[in-house]
Amino acid sequence: MLNPSLPSSLHATSTTSKEKKKLYYLLATSVGFLIFILFVSSSSASGSSSSSSLHYHRKQRLVISKRNLADTNDVLPSPPSIAYFISGSDGDSDRLLRLLFSVYHPNNQYLLHLDLTASQSQRDQLAFTVQSIPVFRAFQNVDIVGEADFAYPHGSSAIASILHGASILLRLSRHWDWFINLSAADYPLVTQDDLLHMLSFLPKDLNFVNHTNHIGWRESFRMKPIIVDPGLYMSEKSYVFYATQKRELPNAYMLFTGLSSVVLSRKFVEFCIFGSDNLPRILLMYFSNMPSSQANYFQTALCNSLEFNKTTVNHNLQYVSWDDPPKQKPRTLGSSDFDDMIKSGAAFGTPFPSEDPVLDRIDKEVLNRGSRRIVPGGWCLGDSDDDPCSVWGDANALWPGQGARRLEKRLVELLSKEAFHSHQCIIE
Repeated sequence: MLNPSLPSSLHATSTTSKEKKKLYYLLATSVGFLIFILFVSSSSASGSSSSSSLHYHRKQRLVISKRNLADTNDVLPSPPSIAYFISGSDGDSDRLLRLLFSVYHPNNQYLLHLDLTASQSQRDQLAFTVQSIPVFRAFQNVDIVGEADFAYPHGSSAIASILHGASILLRLSRHWDWFINLSAADYPLVTQDDLLHMLSFLPKDLNFVNHTNHIGWRESFRMKPIIVDPGLYMSEKSYVFYATQKRELPNAYMLFTGLSSVVLSRKFVEFCIFGSDNLPRILLMYFSNMPSSQANYFQTALCNSLEFNKTTVNHNLQYVSWDDPPKQKPRTLGSSDFDDMIKSGAAFGTPFPSEDPVLDRIDKEVLNRGSRRIVPGGWCLGDSDDDPCSVWGDANALWPGQGARRLEKRLVELLSKEAFHSHQCIIE
């Protein structure tokens, strides 16, 4: 049984022992260059002691943390690494670059994909722009899909494209821990230092996926229809074809549905790509003729697998606001949604219109990001307020801020014993 371990920022850690302080001063002096900076994170008014704490500061970098000041070996876990698959269509190059700047971190791996609705010249220009940026060129962790796929949102080619991207990312790096797929319409609501800091406390086998087997109206419109997706076999743009007949739902496994954006563990991605179990291949065959399969495939694979169905968290860390009525798709986000989506504690929001003013507000008030600049983090050492990431240091140095506090609160809610198990692949 999973027992996710989360840090608590509900209390402040303190000590009154002069001997302990002397011990640390001696240790810091003997090491010479190691400075222990202790931050205190508190989200309650009580201020009482706790065995663990989160540490934040707006101007200093987070170096080390203690649960007990007498234990010099009790430090923060190493930051994880995220593999991002960021996809867009014709005319989305600037949106992909803006999204890349906003989620960039040297420890992560990035794969950008402009589908076949975009011209090859757009892909070439995107690759040229990425290679011209010193940080990307130095860390060599941003790649472009050269032989692009069609990815019809209403067909099965979208899930094929995501799996293709995931397989490339597995080959590019052996060290990432989670896979996140984002579209050009997505945008972060926390910094990468916030996200990596919080994920460093979680078991690396967790999968964050919105899922439900309550099909409802989807049964007639998305589950039973039979389609032919030309993106799977044609090299030119066409339309999805619908057959006149419909099929019955399967009885060998239970169908689950949710949202297309997911946060998947590396182990589960390998399960889907390498097919050690036959379930992923069986589901691919079934979903190849189903509308909007990208919102069903990972959910169904997770919840029908005895190995992974206990690793699911029923939230994809995204903020969405559903249309009302009929609540069939997420509503476009704007400035009026700013307060709600920030308070939600979500790591990302979707969908945003291109160049909407709310994105500028997120950059300024949440990410501290300048125009065409990378979000500054603990690895950025530049003194220039214009571009602090023009000089960089230790990629493992994190600089979590208020976004980590909000995300922590959300994760505590999701991973509490009651919520974690009661919302896990429930069959209604």
